[in-house]
Amino acid sequence: MKVAIQGIPGSFHHQVALLNFGKEAQVLPFMSFEEVAKSVASGAAEVGVMAIENSIAGAILPNYDLIDRYELFIHEEYYLPISHQFMALPGQTIADITEVRSHPMALLQCKNFLSQYPQIQLIDDLDTASVAKRIQEERLLGVAAIASEIAAATYGLEILAPQIQTVQDNFTRFIFLTKEKSNRKEAPNKVSFKITIRNEAGGLAKLLTMLADKSLNLSKIQSIPLMDKPWDYAFFIDAEFTAEQTYQEAVEQMKAEYGDLKIFGEYTSRKG
Repeated sequence: MKVAIQGIPGSFHHQVALLNFGKEAQVLPFMSFEEVAKSVASGAAEVGVMAIENSIAGAILPNYDLIDRYELFIHEEYYLPISHQFMALPGQTIADITEVRSHPMALLQCKNFLSQYPQIQLIDDLDTASVAKRIQEERLLGVAAIASEIAAATYGLEILAPQIQTVQDNFTRFIFLTKEKSNRKEAPNKVSFKITIRNEAGGLAKLLTMLADKSLNLSKIQSIPLMDKPWDYAFFIDAEFTAEQTYQEAVEQMKAEYGDLKIFGEYTSRKG
């Protein structure tokens, strides 16, 4: 199976791909989420692994738009516990470090630890693992990366401080994207969809009330303004349900009474 990921070997996306599709999978690394979406849409990859939200930093809003624009489907979700390690070339101590580089979200998730070392400059980078790789390849002394244990092992770096994330119960939600809607063996209990609310008073409130009446539990809602329709908004919603019949009733009512509805995926919630 060809699996597209954002990042390089040692990244969290790489870790999720290995955990879910095995070492036999052919992992296709890309530097941007859009390239991941393109590869799935073109058929170059069968599955795309994409982070969509973090329990601390919140949603990665542009990725919702990518799913929409490239007409992709959500096949599955996966929650990865995030553990950040502070690493550098072997033989150094934290006192030797003058700068640390990592993805902005990783830096944010380690804010409390980093605040203890005001002399260390924080530098945003594209990807956690790519920093670890650059340190190894260029033999960068005085530079640390914040990345995963697998990145330290992959690139021969020494972990100077383990598990430095501020919140230990820190998870990132990943989704698996496919070009076609997949057939499921188990009954779904979660849906991701986009709905465009007409520009009328109380439109969103009416929608949310109807979903509650149909026993849909909203786990995520994000709004994006529509460029071609001033003051109209599209809402990306994740909701869980227990009864298939009432869920289908909600779908039919949304189609009949509200704006345009687009379902990205019906799948099984994996939130523990």
